[in-house]
Formats: sequence, C-alpha cells, structure tokens
Amino acid sequence: MFSLSQPSTFEQSIKKSRFRAVAVAIADEDDARAQLTVLCDVAATHNCWAWRLGQVYRFSDDGEPSGTGGKPILQAIDGQAFDRVLVVVTRWFGGVLLGTGGLVRAYGGTASACLRVAERIEVLPMVSASAIVGFSDLALVKARLSSISHLSILAETFTDSGAVLALAVPEREVGSAAALASDSSNGRVQLDFSPGPKVANEEGSGS
Repeated sequence: MFSLSQPSTFEQSIKKSRFRAVAVAIADEDDARAQLTVLCDVAATHNCWAWRLGQVYRFSDDGEPSGTGGKPILQAIDGQAFDRVLVVVTRWFGGVLLGTGGLVRAYGGTASACLRVAERIEVLPMVSASAIVGFSDLALVKARLSSISHLSILAETFTDSGAVLALAVPEREVGSAAALASDSSNGRVQLDFSPGPKVANEEGSGS
C-alpha cells in the first residue's frame, strides 16, 4: 500500500468542463474532514471526493448523478493501492452534458491521473503488541527488539518487577520479533499480539 509524500494536482478540460484533482495524505477522519473544507471550491459546480483509511472509506457525488463522481474516485484510489489518502475532483461546468458514463470516466480518470504523477511512499502494515519484561531482561530485550527495522517501542510503563512495553511491530516481522523476545530472555518474555487496531508506518519509496 502507498500514501503520499506531498500533495499532488492534475487538471484537464473535457467537453468544455474543467476538472481539477487534488490528492493529499490524511491521518484520520477528522483530518479528512478538515482537508475537505480547504480543498472544496464553493464557487465550483461540483466537488466530488473520496478517501480511504484502512478499511474505512467515504465518498460523495456532491450533486452529480449517483455513482458518477465519488465512487470512481474511490476506485482510482484503490486501483493504485493507495491508503490514508483523500482525493477531491472539482468540476467547473462548461455547458456540455457528459452523461453518466462520461462523468464516471471524467472523475475517475482525473483522479487516476493525479495519483499516477504523485510522489508516493510505502505504508507498512503494523501490528500492536505488548510484553511484560522483568528488570533483569529489560535492557537486552529492548536492544534486540530495536534491531528490527521499523519496530517502535511506543511506551514503557514501569512496575515493581520490571516494565510493560507497548510496541508497533511491522506485520511482516511478527515472527522475528516474537522469537527475539523469547530467545533473549530464555523464554521469559512473550509478545502479546492481542486483537486490536493496526497502526501504520511509512517507508520511503520511489515515485
């Protein structure tokens, strides 16, 4: 999956209507709503948009016939494997009706073109984990876990006997992290990958 390293824009004219797409990275739903207030042009004819955050998505046709604006934009996002991205396609009507098929192609095509020229970064699927670690094992376990690329120790809560570590572990490194924690403590430390929300990390990638 990919997100954006910076905003991307693309504009084209189709049968005298002007279509402008703007794609931006978003952190959460509140951020998406805040970005919409900035990116939508109230003077334009329509501002169709879509965003995806993991399994959560929203889209709007903003007055265009149902299914002709927001959904094609969402399909453009998904078709290029983007996540944590909002795309707004603004239309200034030029006097020529495009029909439902023409609108789908116009909105989806403008969004796709905008995302194709965007500078993207890879989004690494992350899993939340925790570990109860005694003082005698703490330094070594932390050092071994920190050697895993992109693994983060999010919090360290001390107890009478040691600490509870809250971790963000790359999904592809779950097995390695569990083995390192166990091996470095002679089996005393086990990572708990209890079901919970996944988080995401970002890694640089070519455009």
